[in-house]
Amino acid sequence: MDKGPRINANISAKEVRLINEKGEQLGVYPTSNALKLAQEAGLDLVEVSPGAKPPVCKIIDYGKYKYWKKKKEHVAKKHQTVIHLKEVKFRPRIDIHDFQVKMKKIREFLDEGNKVKASVVFRGREMAYQEQGSKILEKISQEVSDVGKVDILPKREGRILTMVLSALKS
Repeated sequence: MDKGPRINANISAKEVRLINEKGEQLGVYPTSNALKLAQEAGLDLVEVSPGAKPPVCKIIDYGKYKYWKKKKEHVAKKHQTVIHLKEVKFRPRIDIHDFQVKMKKIREFLDEGNKVKASVVFRGREMAYQEQGSKILEKISQEVSDVGKVDILPKREGRILTMVLSALKS
């Protein structure tokens, strides 16, 4: 069975609460009588609320119903905002200018409303400088405190120290 509301003969309930094509409630009808009323009007009997007791059915043109439902979903999708997770990688012995360039990028991402994963990657003997990595992440959180906040506190995953930042609500 395909997803979507049951229509006409596919409605399995014995009784349904019926709504006519004008939106007026007609009351509780046996399904066979409701189906006859829909056929007399030249329309379909569509189950709009299957969870109710008894299920709610509407006498409408099913093609138009599908069209308007799809249109509503499209409008809702157009107005939703998608938040992406952007990652910016640092090294424990990063130069001041490189740090500033990456901070500028983090600020841009936060201004766009995205989340940012700031990572400090340790290679080889750099594992001895883990406190330096913690200082870098602390400095990042201080620098972006006006536009963002720390979502996930710094944590170590193998050779990578990560922290997740998100934009402050405007």
